[in-house]
Order: sequence, then C-alpha cells, then structure tokens
Amino acid sequence: MSEPTIHRIRVLIAKPGLDGHDVGAKLVCRALMEAGMEVIYTGLRQSPEAIAATALQESVDVVGLSMLAGAHLPLCQRVREAMRGAGVDDVLWIVGGNIPPRDHAALRELGVAGIFPTNTPFSSIVDFVKAQVKP
Repeated sequence: MSEPTIHRIRVLIAKPGLDGHDVGAKLVCRALMEAGMEVIYTGLRQSPEAIAATALQESVDVVGLSMLAGAHLPLCQRVREAMRGAGVDDVLWIVGGNIPPRDHAALRELGVAGIFPTNTPFSSIVDFVKAQVKP
C-alpha cells in the first residue's frame, strides 16, 4: 500500500518594481521553508507580468510580494491585473514591507488577504498562510 501524497503549500515570493532591498524577502522565504512550505523566490525587479506568469507556471497556492520602496499601491494594482489576465486569481495574496496603515484598506480592495508591515514576526506570516491554505 502506498503512502498518501502530501501537498506542501507552494509560495511564490516576488519583488516587483525597482526596489533593490531583498534581505527581508529572503528571511521570509527561509521562515516559510522551515515551516515545511515549498518556496519559489523570483529575485529582484520583477514585472507584474513575470510574477503572474511564474505563479501560473509554478501552480502556487500563495503569492507574496515584498515592497519597501513606497510604490505598493500602483504595483499591486498592476500585479492584480496581470494575475487576472493570466487566470491566477484563485491564490492567496499577501504583501509585506513598508506598508502604512492608511493603505491597508486599498490593498484589501485589490484582493490582498494578508498585510505584514516591516518587523512583523515571521511566525505571524507562517501561521496566517497555514490558516488560510489547506493542503
């Protein structure tokens, strides 16, 4: 009798736009991997179209954007459009970085389910993803 296949949560972490700071994104990747998730990290300066294409190709459960340069609202709008255009609108979408509270409502209207400002404990991100995505 064969063992049942266990679906590991697949997470795409991306850095859209021109933001060149990726230490936080890499630390989030590490925390998610240590929690047993499969993580695909796109690297710096990804276009919204490239993020959507990678999410589709990799069949991810979660798309996480790391944003520190202050362009989170227009970039998230473009990522949302690209994801819809690629047919990737059924995944959990989270955003972290320099995200002021005044912008949280606008991000939620775009479909962002989880917002994690700088200095959010990694365990909070891991717990949120595990609670939202049932493997």
